Amino acid sequence: MSIAENISVLRQRMDAAARAAGRDPAEILLCAATKMNDAERVKEAVAAGVDCCGENRVQELVQKKPLGAYEGKPVHFIGHLQTNKVNKVVGQVDLIQSVDRMELLEAVNKTALRLGVRQEILLEVNIGEEPQKGGFTPAETLALAGQMGAYPGVFLRGLMAIPPVSEKKGDNCKYFAKMRNLFIDIDGKKYDNVSMVCLSMGMSDDFEDAIAEGSTMIRIGTAIFGARHYPA
Repeated sequence: MSIAENISVLRQRMDAAARAAGRDPAEILLCAATKMNDAERVKEAVAAGVDCCGENRVQELVQKKPLGAYEGKPVHFIGHLQTNKVNKVVGQVDLIQSVDRMELLEAVNKTALRLGVRQEILLEVNIGEEPQKGGFTPAETLALAGQMGAYPGVFLRGLMAIPPVSEKKGDNCKYFAKMRNLFIDIDGKKYDNVSMVCLSMGMSDDFEDAIAEGSTMIRIGTAIFGARHYPA
């Protein structure tokens, strides 16, 4: 099927998942994960009505943005961000979803202040507390949210997570539920420099479970663009 047809099917599945959970489908945004797709294919996804585009790689962001790949939609950075590439991202994207360590938070804040911008971010949570993965633990996330007033160059808009790889459908519901509870906990504390509007969780294989557990944004690559073919 075409990119537009894939997005139409996704929208139907998103609507069904939201209604099954007693939610308004309009609460959930569709972020196209555009890694390894050229500017023309990204433009197709934009034209077909995705809510935003998410890039994993700084090089791709830098290449595609001047070509108008994301024109008309917000662009997010959703991948691992090296501190030496922060200057290529801050002020160039609407949201950095993957702030996963203190070193990165401090670099983003410093760069934003130097540029005179306020960069919106999400904190990436290692919700499965997997030692091989980056991200803040839930306890670290809760503590850091209370300290956001010390980082005036950024604005915390919510949380993002990639749960452990699941063996069968439904395995990740417990992690998505933990994320929702953490999100609600932080939101209720009314911290300075924090406005919890985005809970980014759920990808092509598990987005319906994520929606059932409270996701407000799903990040979809394969189900929009097809399988990625990595170089050997």
